[in-house]
Amino acid sequence: MNERHIKVLLIDDDEDDYVMTRDLLSEIKGGGYHLDWVADYATGLATISHCAHDVYLLDYRLGEHNGLELLHEAVASGCRAPMILMTGQGDHDVDVEAMKAGAADYLIKGQVESSLLGRSLRYAIERTQALAALRESEERFQRLVEISPDAIIVHADGKIVFINSAGVKLLGAANPSQILERPVIDFVHSDYRATVDKRIARVNADAAEPAFVEEKFVRLDGTIIDVEVAAVPFLYNDQPAVQMVARDIGERKRVEEKLLHDAFHDQLTGLPNRALFHEHLKLAVERSKRPKKFLFAVLFLDLDRFKNINDSLGHMAGDTLLVAFARRLQTSLRDMDAFARMGGDEFAILLNGIEDPSDAIRVAERLHEELVLPFDLDGNDVFTSASIGIALSSTGYDKPQDVLRDADTAMYHAKMLGKARHEVFDHLMHARAVALLQMETDLRRAVEREEFRLHYQPIVSLQSGEIEGFEALVRWQHPERGLIYPTQFIALAEETGLIIPIGWWVLHEACRQMRQWQLRYSARRTLKLSVNLSGKQLSQTDAVKRIKQIIELADFDPHCLNLEITESALIENTDGVTLMLTQLRALGVRLSMDDFGTGYSSLSYLHRFPLNTLKIDRSFISQMSASDKTAIVHTIILLAQNLGMNVIAEGVETSEQMELLRALNCDYGQGYLFSPPVDAAAVAELLQARQHYCDVGGALVSEVGRQ
Repeated sequence: MNERHIKVLLIDDDEDDYVMTRDLLSEIKGGGYHLDWVADYATGLATISHCAHDVYLLDYRLGEHNGLELLHEAVASGCRAPMILMTGQGDHDVDVEAMKAGAADYLIKGQVESSLLGRSLRYAIERTQALAALRESEERFQRLVEISPDAIIVHADGKIVFINSAGVKLLGAANPSQILERPVIDFVHSDYRATVDKRIARVNADAAEPAFVEEKFVRLDGTIIDVEVAAVPFLYNDQPAVQMVARDIGERKRVEEKLLHDAFHDQLTGLPNRALFHEHLKLAVERSKRPKKFLFAVLFLDLDRFKNINDSLGHMAGDTLLVAFARRLQTSLRDMDAFARMGGDEFAILLNGIEDPSDAIRVAERLHEELVLPFDLDGNDVFTSASIGIALSSTGYDKPQDVLRDADTAMYHAKMLGKARHEVFDHLMHARAVALLQMETDLRRAVEREEFRLHYQPIVSLQSGEIEGFEALVRWQHPERGLIYPTQFIALAEETGLIIPIGWWVLHEACRQMRQWQLRYSARRTLKLSVNLSGKQLSQTDAVKRIKQIIELADFDPHCLNLEITESALIENTDGVTLMLTQLRALGVRLSMDDFGTGYSSLSYLHRFPLNTLKIDRSFISQMSASDKTAIVHTIILLAQNLGMNVIAEGVETSEQMELLRALNCDYGQGYLFSPPVDAAAVAELLQARQHYCDVGGALVSEVGRQ
């Protein structure tokens, strides 16, 4: 107030009052007042309308009018400046009326001193400024309330007395009049009314409430919506009330529900996923522990040959098959059963509340029947089957993961027994699974520790009886179990991929050893070496490079190396394998088709691949006494000779078999008739003794000569 003069207007028809007021203002400590004076009512009202003064002093008596009338007119005209009514004598009624009309103060002229006048002027100005700030704050609050995206609802005595635009929209009204004066509880869902009544009571009692709670509102049209609501005590028109802030959380709830659904369901099939299935199974396990008998079973399913469909028709077709598979099987299950996709082509079914363990077997049989008909994948009829493992609650389980483990174990057992079948878990399966896991661990360590050994079996010329070469056969020298034969670990090595490092070690060690024998025994410089090459080794892009490096490192003649490859490995990637075999032939390496007759045995493949030798599987040789099997062997020999290939008969164990093979002009024989696979030291003895096999008087003997 010291920065500029406070402009005061005195409206009084007595000049003496003007002089008195002027003198009093001049006596006020600090000064800073500028006094203007008008002497009549009309001029005063006109001057007030200009709003050019900070404060107005109104004499009560103004000719035909009085200060109260002027006060009323000034306020009605919109003047916001403070007005002080001055009178010659005190009158309580006038005082009260003046204050009601909006006067800032009421002074009696004869009692006014400079200090009192100064205080009255300062108070009037400050009060007016405070009221102006309050009005501005209220207007700003009102604007904020109206533009708030949240619904703001005020209710007093249970009825809505205020609602903003967002609230009108939230409750589905066209305007506030459809909402105001209605009980607030009318818009609360019946399930929440008791709770809301208690909350309102606590708020009215000024008890602390959570910031927001979730409820359901009912709109005017009956639509139920999810809302988030907070409530606080509030004064509305100087009366106690409750202010609510509410917001529609329907979209958020939908997103949350979708996220929750996605977290527990498979995106492709829409079935429950492993996590949700685990929860269902957990409940079933707990129920089975109660005194009242509750039986359940878990069926673990794996599609047979699913990889073939992905590889031939593409992954989109594979996905389509998984969806169709899930839908077809769902029709065979009860609503109380849980059906889930566990991942890939694996599914699981929880059969709740079965009467007898045989119920699970009947369900498995019904599922097999459902899969007899083909699936239509974009015009392609695709047949598939499933291997099913069954775990029964009667086994006794404490943990859901144990049930799944055993059902999975039974499924793999079913798959090993030929697919498209089901097996019920027993404890022997678990023991075998644990043993297999231990073997896998040991096998990995065996690769690191080089626990493998090579044995060699002679390949003998059936015409001359001379040893033509040896086939290198791997053995595993287990530190605890002793010597383990390949039939016990090669399949596991193939499955785990460990066959690749094992296969390269076998090739390297066999080439190194054979080269030593060739150098030591001059008469055996052309001794041949046969080594099996796995399909996984063939699938390596650097396979030819690795073979060449091994040959060079051992300083081994590639013309003495014969790589044996099974039919199944040859046809997995015909074009790629053909190119690789051609490159190997260019190095001088000879190639054999191993176990011929057990696989596809297609003439087209024999023409396509650059092979040197066919090895007839032992299953044909062992039954050569039967005329039909002898005819098959004869046909294979003639076929190979016509294609310019040599023939080796595997599994020759009797002189009769050898004679029949000789009569059929088979080139070579290999089997226990000549020698079982032996270690390197025993081979050295054979070579040192120049072992030779001939038939004398129908009996097989060996001729030993010294070098």
